[in-house]
Amino acid sequence: MGCSQPTPNIALIEPTSTRPDPQERPADTKPRIALVMKTLTNPFFAEMERGARTAEEELGITLIVKTAAQETSIDQQIAIIERLILDQVDAIVVAPGDSTSLVPVLRRAQEAGIVIVNVDNRLDEALVYEMGLVGVPFISVDNVDGAYQAAHAISQRITTPTEVLVLEGISTAQNAIDRTNGALKAFAENANITVVAVESAHWKIDEAYEVTSRVLKEHPQIKAIFCANDMMALGTLKYLEENKRSDVLVAGFDALPEARVAVSNGRLVATIDQQAAQQGYLGVQYAVKLLAGETLPAETLIPVQLIDQ
Repeated sequence: MGCSQPTPNIALIEPTSTRPDPQERPADTKPRIALVMKTLTNPFFAEMERGARTAEEELGITLIVKTAAQETSIDQQIAIIERLILDQVDAIVVAPGDSTSLVPVLRRAQEAGIVIVNVDNRLDEALVYEMGLVGVPFISVDNVDGAYQAAHAISQRITTPTEVLVLEGISTAQNAIDRTNGALKAFAENANITVVAVESAHWKIDEAYEVTSRVLKEHPQIKAIFCANDMMALGTLKYLEENKRSDVLVAGFDALPEARVAVSNGRLVATIDQQAAQQGYLGVQYAVKLLAGETLPAETLIPVQLIDQ
C-alpha cells in the first residue's frame, strides 16, 4: 500500500459522444456481460440498466443484470459475483456498494479470465493495487465537483450565520467520501456557514428521515442540509414537510424524476444529473472493447449537470 502508483490517464467525454456501430455476431458466440448494481429500489440504477440495455442491442452481446436487495447489501453483491464466476461470464461491469469489500472477489473473477469494468463508485485504489487487480477501467463523474456545485447552490443563498447538516452515503464508499468532501469545500467558502454535523443515512429514504429528525432535535437552528443522493434528500424533505420546517434549504444528488419535480416547485434547491444511463452504456461498451483486446483509459469522467430553478 506504500508503493507508488502511476498516475492514470483520464478521458473527459461529452454526453453526446459518438457510439460505435453495432457489432454483428452469431447468436451462439455473443459475449455474456453481467451488470452488477447495488439495487433497483433507487431509480438511478434503473436508468443505468436502461443505458446498458441500449448497449446490448447495439453491440450484439447478452446482458445479464444482477442487483442486491439494498445499497447496503454488500455480502449479497459478493455472492452474486461468486455465482457469475461459476457461470463463466465473459465480463462483469460492477457498481460496487463498497469500495473495499468487493476487491477480493473481483480479483478472483479476473484470475478466472473475466474482464472487469468499474462504474459509478470507485474501487479503493490502494487495495486494488495491493491485490493485483489490474487493467480495470473506471467510469463515473467527478463526485467532488458535483457535490460542490449542489452545496454551492445552497451556500450562495446564505448571508447570515447558519448551521448546516451534511447527510452522506455509506462511509466506506468512495463516491460518498467524495461527495462529502465536495460539499464541505463549498460550505467552507462561506464564512456564515457552520457545519454542525456530518451523518450517514446509507443512501436510504427512511434512514434520512430518521437521521434528519434526530439531528434537528439536537440542533434546531439548522437551516440547510446537503444530501449526498436524492433518496436521502426525499427522506429529509418528507420530515421537514411533516414538521412544517419550510425554512430549511435542501440539495440532493442524482436528478431522480421526483427530485426534479421538487426542484421545479422550490422544495429542493438543486440536484446533480450524473447521467446514469450513459454510465451503464459505456460500462458495457468498455467491456466489449476489452474483450476485443483494446486499450482503454484508466478513468473516464462523464460531465455532471446542475439542476436548479
